[in-house]
Amino acid sequence: SHKPNTAVAQAYYNRAAGIRKLTTETGAGQWGTSLSFAGSLFGIDVEVFQVRISYDQKPYRRAVMQTYGASCVASPSSLTESGRAILAQDPNHPGSLGIAISEAVELAAQRDDTKYALGSVLNHVLLHQTVIGLEAIKQMELAGDDPDIIIGCAGGGSNFAGIAFPFLGQQLR
Repeated sequence: SHKPNTAVAQAYYNRAAGIRKLTTETGAGQWGTSLSFAGSLFGIDVEVFQVRISYDQKPYRRAVMQTYGASCVASPSSLTESGRAILAQDPNHPGSLGIAISEAVELAAQRDDTKYALGSVLNHVLLHQTVIGLEAIKQMELAGDDPDIIIGCAGGGSNFAGIAFPFLGQQLR
């Protein structure tokens, strides 16, 4: 997964700023696992809110997060006001990424030593992911070739930006 490219950078810079804890959400678990790994490198506590359906279906991803020292909670949970409100309406709610984000942000907003970390979409994440494209450019140079087309997944944007932005910059220059 490309997620450690930004997870390690975010954990490093948060630790340098004196942050002691990061909260986040995860769907299938790749981002939660990556941030858990990064937190373990820099001594930062990590609390992951994993979408309940995925939490139940993917116990090994949860186990990896916990192995790195993170707390992994099924979302919606009883730990937050937003989670409790949803559980009051439907105690068997399967969860969603939006609910998990709400819970992670709610906890981060309550403490000065805690920040919310996101694994896609944001500008700094796209920047961290450009290592993918920079490496691809070097590999193409070693092969003595240039691609005609660059293709990447475009879910949250970080994977696509990571491969495409360096090539785009090369074209613009």
